[in-house]
Amino acid sequence: MMEFLPREQIINLLQEPFQLYIDKYGIDDIGIFEEEGQNNQYYLGYTVKKAGKTYHIHSPFIKDDHGGLASAENEWILESDEPKGED
Repeated sequence: MMEFLPREQIINLLQEPFQLYIDKYGIDDIGIFEEEGQNNQYYLGYTVKKAGKTYHIHSPFIKDDHGGLASAENEWILESDEPKGED
């Protein structure tokens, strides 16, 4: 059975390691990435800036009727924010 958590709780969990990631990976800036997908899909993760480039690192979630989110897959997707760049 899927465990649905409030969006705010998931965002708080994602924010906790910000400073660790900045220190460990030499990241210039990090923030939360959110995107509403089709139907009940939702994407949450990070927007990361490093060496003048921006990347979105996110994971797919399923949203229930109450706005709760559950992880859809145990995978992370890395996308470049460069218009002509490849993901």
